[in-house]
Amino acid sequence: MPFAKLGLSDPIVKAVAEQGYTTPTPIQQQAIPAILAGRDLLAAAATGTGKTASFVLPILELLNTGHKLRGKRIRALILTPTRELAVQVEANIARYGKYLNLSSMAMYGGVDTEPQKQRLLEGIDILVATPGRLLDMAHQRALHFDELKILVLDEADRMLDMGFIAAINKIVERLPPARQNLLFSATLAEDVRSLAKTSIAYPLEISAISSETSKPQIDQWLITVDKGTKSALLSHLIKTLQWQQALIFIETKHGAAKLVSQLEKRGIKAEAIHSGRSQAVREKLLADFKSGELSLLVATGVAARGIDINDLERVVNYDLPDQPDDYIHRIGRTGRAGAAGEAISLVSKDDFRNLCAIESRLGHIIARKEIEGFAPEKVVPVSILNYVPKNRPANKATNKSANHRGAAPARSLKNKPGNNPR
Repeated sequence: MPFAKLGLSDPIVKAVAEQGYTTPTPIQQQAIPAILAGRDLLAAAATGTGKTASFVLPILELLNTGHKLRGKRIRALILTPTRELAVQVEANIARYGKYLNLSSMAMYGGVDTEPQKQRLLEGIDILVATPGRLLDMAHQRALHFDELKILVLDEADRMLDMGFIAAINKIVERLPPARQNLLFSATLAEDVRSLAKTSIAYPLEISAISSETSKPQIDQWLITVDKGTKSALLSHLIKTLQWQQALIFIETKHGAAKLVSQLEKRGIKAEAIHSGRSQAVREKLLADFKSGELSLLVATGVAARGIDINDLERVVNYDLPDQPDDYIHRIGRTGRAGAAGEAISLVSKDDFRNLCAIESRLGHIIARKEIEGFAPEKVVPVSILNYVPKNRPANKATNKSANHRGAAPARSLKNKPGNNPR
């Protein structure tokens, strides 16, 4: 099914085609007609399924009416958890709407407010914002919501994880009650559903169910190693396997800076991206990494969902995250849209509890590889899949192959109505 069959006008279809996309993904096929029909939406959309275009394209269509903007007004608001994601979504809006006379803007903290205030003076059709900076601007009366028609909560589960629930509720209270509401999330856990109840009365629920050809093809494996020799092992892998590209996740800002320094001493160039660096530096590093000028990027978890790179070769978990879903979000940066990817984890005995939780969430044991010269003195036991859902025999959980490929998909919503551009 081509994009034109979804109810999109020629200028939008032309812009999408210029990005190299011809066939809508499953989430786009379900979401775009529903949004164009004015439906409120509660959508489960995993990383790499074309989620962003599934709401951006119909919003562009709905707002392309020749409406004259008033000062400090916005017509659509897209809330995102991070600055990087706000910039990414707004860039997609600009690309898909290049043949339309609609304005867009990314608004986030960590930068001077004055340029943002100046842009708001003439009004903005589509505003992409992080919750904190949006509330700050609202308190300063830099923008008003009386002409708002559409609200999007993008990556709602991540916003809840980052503690934005109070800010989101304050924002929703300020919005006109007569509006269209769209909530997109990688998972539809209870806290996400609770959030939806505060802003969406009777939503249509849809879920992106990948076909076999579009499932992530991620080769997951791990190496057990003592904590003190992780940086030496990483350097060895980079050199001996001749890695040309890797996104390396680490837990702390201090750890990121230290790792970059350790790699540099071994003749390996890398850069660190985390919340402690200025927005200008973060944007420059991301641009260099996307272009290939920078091969190795060390990132704290805050950047896990803000980085969107086509054909990313591999993700490395230098530290395992505390939450299994964070592991899935991290490795979801690679193996997108049917492409092959690789996810490697460096696991010490201290990581054993997190490893058990992750493997239970995946439903399979992650394959282990040994690297000569790096065998750990503190042995990491083979984990057990200690979480068994009700009414499911234990042996089904434990008999899955250790060589199973691919990350577990986001939870699907079964028996609900309705069910690659990003």
